[in-house]
Amino acid sequence: MRAVEVVPCDVFITRPLSACRCFSSRRCGGEIKILLASVALFPERAHLVGAYSLGKAQRVIALIRAAGYDAPIYLHGAMEKITHYYESRGVALGDLRLVRGMKKADLAGTITLAPPIGHVDVWTRRFPDPVRRVCVGLDAGAVRGRASAASNCLW
Repeated sequence: MRAVEVVPCDVFITRPLSACRCFSSRRCGGEIKILLASVALFPERAHLVGAYSLGKAQRVIALIRAAGYDAPIYLHGAMEKITHYYESRGVALGDLRLVRGMKKADLAGTITLAPPIGHVDVWTRRFPDPVRRVCVGLDAGAVRGRASAASNCLW
């Protein structure tokens, strides 16, 4: 367990389930390996990962980088400002690019993070045969419907 560091701030945002044992961070590494194996197995397909813009997306990016993935990771425009803010505060997230302006063929074999709602709208049509996954780790719905949610979430 990591020590808690008190940091002065104007606004404090937290999620009450962050200490829930059913969302053990030990599972994350294995799930990232599955994602990266899928990218290697299906280089002709885009991999879309749904994650909340504040915190979850940046955590997923950091885990992907820690697993050795150094290719560009693409972002939905809704994640741009908050992710660049993390970087401005010293959080190294590697090569990040916006999906905006990319050609469909150029997104094959890539990983893109988008808000979970982004997976059900017209926006996903810009990707070649996308593989969709959603990070619902702190979503109470994942606790209630764990078996059904497990097939569509990273953790």
